Amino acid sequence: MSTISTTDYRGVYHFSPKEKWMNDPNGMVFFKGEYHLFYQHHPFGTTWGPMHWGHAVTKDLVTWEELPVALAPDEHGMIFSGSAVVDWNNTSGFFDDEPGLVAIFTHHQEVPNDHPIQRQSLAYSKDSGRTWMKYEGNPVLEHESFVDFRDPKVFWHEQTKEWIMIIACGQTVCLYHSPNLKDWTLGGEFGAGIGSHDGVWECPDLFPLAVDGDASQEKWVMLVSIGADPAFKEGSRTQYFTGDFDGITFVPDEASHTVRWLDHGRDNYAGVSWSDIPAEDGRRLFMGWMSNWMYANQTPTEAYRGAMTIARELTLEKRDGEVLLVQRPARELEQARTPVLSLQNASIRQVSEQLNTLRLVNYEIYAEWASDQSVQFALRSGSNNETLIGVDATQNEVYVDRSRSGISDFHEHFLGRHAAGLKAVDGNQHMRIYVDYSSVEVFANDGQAVITDLIYPDADSKGISVQSENKDVVFASLHIYELSPIRVEGQSE
Repeated sequence: MSTISTTDYRGVYHFSPKEKWMNDPNGMVFFKGEYHLFYQHHPFGTTWGPMHWGHAVTKDLVTWEELPVALAPDEHGMIFSGSAVVDWNNTSGFFDDEPGLVAIFTHHQEVPNDHPIQRQSLAYSKDSGRTWMKYEGNPVLEHESFVDFRDPKVFWHEQTKEWIMIIACGQTVCLYHSPNLKDWTLGGEFGAGIGSHDGVWECPDLFPLAVDGDASQEKWVMLVSIGADPAFKEGSRTQYFTGDFDGITFVPDEASHTVRWLDHGRDNYAGVSWSDIPAEDGRRLFMGWMSNWMYANQTPTEAYRGAMTIARELTLEKRDGEVLLVQRPARELEQARTPVLSLQNASIRQVSEQLNTLRLVNYEIYAEWASDQSVQFALRSGSNNETLIGVDATQNEVYVDRSRSGISDFHEHFLGRHAAGLKAVDGNQHMRIYVDYSSVEVFANDGQAVITDLIYPDADSKGISVQSENKDVVFASLHIYELSPIRVEGQSE
């Protein structure tokens, strides 16, 4: 059962803190049946401030329980972003008979009249993440020249039997290795002359994925987020690279010399993947912060500020000769469904008549139609608001237009239309849309292109409609589900 209530634009099936500020996901690790989500948290304000690690857990990736703050600032500074792992073999020496959790994070220390100092530190937990002890030898890693030296993502590399750390170093990432999480040796550095450098590099991740599920065709995927720069209206966003990694050096493949974005909306940033997903599960699960540094401190919520995307499954798949990073909603979300509407081989007139009877806020749409037809949905519609989501078949693109989506005066660049190139699958367009109180997440053509955007419509904007210039459009299928995880009795909706 969830301990999170729904108020003030709060999503029903997206995690947000009960109160105060949240940004980057941190320390995402699976242990003893629980998915842990730590996150950048200011427990005393609704804008960015002295960073702590907030903490929440879930067993189903939908229903969250918020726990007490895990890590608080100390003599070494604030607690910036980082990761967590299960130390199965007690390489750290922190544990006795049972494996435990180790957090690896950035200590950010302000220095009067000089630039801040960023160093890497450890904390460990012997009780499934409920309480944490900081390592008395902190910090364990620092750098003499990098001012921006943060966001360590750590994983066990079985081939070399060592821990690997990928860490953001200004405009590159550095790769370190360690036998024990305490003593680190620099291996490679990556990023010069490749990728987007429109902002500072942050929150990297590195993991292997089999292409089309074929283990003999494995590639390594690197995620790198870039901070907002006033010169670019896109704000903060996340790019990805593919290539080879030998435990020391990451070598990008040819496709990585073209900038590739993880998400083509404005509001999926700093996302990383969960550590220690069991081998029998085998998925690479991802979650991002659903905001943008361009306006994150100004979004029109009150008691809290910040939310996470839905959990997503990442795969590498070959589409038309290209190997793409594909995102699909985590399958656990299907357990939160309540069927609302299901149509097969229905004309657009029939679909429209059915949609016009619905009033929904938190729901999922799946729609499939012929690839040569443009179709547009208007969602969260009311007298003053609508968010347009569709496929333009002539331009071969999927788009979200939030120009009339609701409150927008908190930032000049919030309004706009965001699009991604799209290729049809099996002659059809496939669209899966997740709508909540203040967000839309669009997965087009089986995860080929993704757009995540915040919206702030009026409370009574619950309408749904569809249109197309071609009145002969037929939907091979259209399904709508209301999404609502179980809530603690007595909580407000």
